[in-house]
Amino acid sequence: MSGTPPAGVDFSQMANAIRALSMDAVEKAKSGHPGMPMGMADVATILFTEFLKFDAGDPSWPDRDRFILSAGHGSMLIYSLGYLLGYKGMSIEDIKNFRQFGAKTAGHPEYGHAPAVETTTGPLGQGLGNAVGMALAEAHLNARFGDALVDHHTYVIAGDGCLMEGISQEAISLAGHLKLRKLTVLFDDNDISIDGPISLSDSTNQLERFAASGWATARVDGHDRSAIAAALEAARGSDRPTLIACKTQIGFGAPTKSGKAAAHGAPLGADEIAGARKALDWPHPPFDIPEPVLGAWREAGVRGQAVRNAWEERFKSDANCEALRVALAGDYAGSLSPAIRAHKIALVNEPKKVATRKASEMALEVVNGAIDETIGGSADLTGSNNTKTKGLDILDADNYAGRYLHYGIREHGMAAAMNGMALHGGVVPYGGAFMVFADYCRPSIRLAALMGLRAVYVMTHDSIGLGEDGPTHQPVEHLASLRAIPNLNVFRPCDAVETAECWEVALKNIATPSVIALTRQALEPARLSEEDKNLSAHGAYIIADDEAYDATIIATGSEVEIAMAARARLADEGVKARVVSAPSFELFAMQTESYRLEVLGDKPRVGVEAAIRQGWDQFLRLKDGFIGMTGFGGSAPAADLYKHFGITTDAVVGEVKRLIG
Repeated sequence: MSGTPPAGVDFSQMANAIRALSMDAVEKAKSGHPGMPMGMADVATILFTEFLKFDAGDPSWPDRDRFILSAGHGSMLIYSLGYLLGYKGMSIEDIKNFRQFGAKTAGHPEYGHAPAVETTTGPLGQGLGNAVGMALAEAHLNARFGDALVDHHTYVIAGDGCLMEGISQEAISLAGHLKLRKLTVLFDDNDISIDGPISLSDSTNQLERFAASGWATARVDGHDRSAIAAALEAARGSDRPTLIACKTQIGFGAPTKSGKAAAHGAPLGADEIAGARKALDWPHPPFDIPEPVLGAWREAGVRGQAVRNAWEERFKSDANCEALRVALAGDYAGSLSPAIRAHKIALVNEPKKVATRKASEMALEVVNGAIDETIGGSADLTGSNNTKTKGLDILDADNYAGRYLHYGIREHGMAAAMNGMALHGGVVPYGGAFMVFADYCRPSIRLAALMGLRAVYVMTHDSIGLGEDGPTHQPVEHLASLRAIPNLNVFRPCDAVETAECWEVALKNIATPSVIALTRQALEPARLSEEDKNLSAHGAYIIADDEAYDATIIATGSEVEIAMAARARLADEGVKARVVSAPSFELFAMQTESYRLEVLGDKPRVGVEAAIRQGWDQFLRLKDGFIGMTGFGGSAPAADLYKHFGITTDAVVGEVKRLIG
């Protein structure tokens, strides 16, 4: 895949095209980060012209190498490359509109907006975590389908900030443990942060740190083309992931600001840019790339075309062609829905009192049997999260074909890797943790929602119902916090039938991540009759009713059991109550107004959830009641805690009677 510039064009001119576009776009926008693109331009030029396997004419080619700009503030690097290499949808006008409303060239790279952007980055370290997931997906699919169809590398540009973030340790230790040999991190080792020299805040020897986690390491002059190329060539033959520390000068070429914090996050200014043009021997006007240089870049953009064409021919005749096509399409409605329906019928015919975490395991037995592409895992809580089903082999350095990952105590790294797997395609990731530790996953969950990824976060021990572990482990505000994230479906099923339905919805929603909140404690079955429809897909529905009801009790998860008991008690006292189960607030909000009004009715309402009230406004009016938490939990058996905090049948009955007067 190596390339050589046409006569009269050298690599320095090609690299300077990146520098010029970057400093000019930031200057025009009066906002941005010119320093990193100018400093890493030589590294990027060597990578894209000599090593990266891609075809700018087909950005979605499945067997392309992945390039992730973890240091997303340097977005003009990838935008410049997109334009120079000739990616469709990246014009010089897009470069000129950098950081403007509606432009593809957002301040930080956004997945789905601009070509060549493999993931949304900006929160430092996230791209590195995503890259581990992409390399994992490649290793798994390679083991499943072979070198002929899946054989590509993952490259990351990361800065000092990425490596200071805690997620980086989770990511690199996992990658080293799994020996992901096709993963290469190019460290922009420029010794500068926003506040000034890195020495102000950090003295870590990054090469020793990575080596301790099982990585191969190298240090090169980031402006020495032959040294960069030699290090990249060595990485391709490594038996483990590789860190290449590229010693660079931030803002390379800027006469007074290069090598200084002043080059990091602000326009260089007209005088500095004029000086840079002189220093770089770049006499061309802003946004003007001379034809020989642009032509050399455009040739680099199509140099992978023959390799892609050869892959497409192999794909057509390979015995695994159809299986890989199904995996990449990721549409499982045809196989999943019938399997879930059969499972629901079995549950109704033989009702069982089980914790919803156990119900999730039962549903996953069905899911993992119907879908070959699921890759499960847990952050060292497999037996508690119930995420490993029978027949799933462990995915590790000795068996990439496995379908279950032991992520270790790395919740953040797990969630970021899941995002990377979802972005790569061909696999469907799910991962488990205690729900209180959703806080550790939150930055990656938020980015999954922003990007529209199908990743399923299995969050067990979802309330004070976990009992004796106490308030450090009892989620109180977490449901509200997660429900506040746009484009994230939060499910809290009440029994085994609802749990199966929630899994079906989560896996059929290709462009939305899901959290499934599950109990530790066993719950009585609430759905006792066969139903072809997926009622949970409506977000909320009437689970028990009377024709002339006096009040509506709305509950989620474990509190549906309390609501049903309250309904029975009220009936004994001559009060008729409707019970609404609300496993997903987000899906209910998407229903028609007429459906929502039909379900909620016009009578007094009482909400019941072992969590804070925030977020219940779509169900409850100011005059309605709520039974739930107002503070942190405590350490005691679950039944004692529910009684202490007043989340009881008696409390619901009393509130209904108060409201109906």
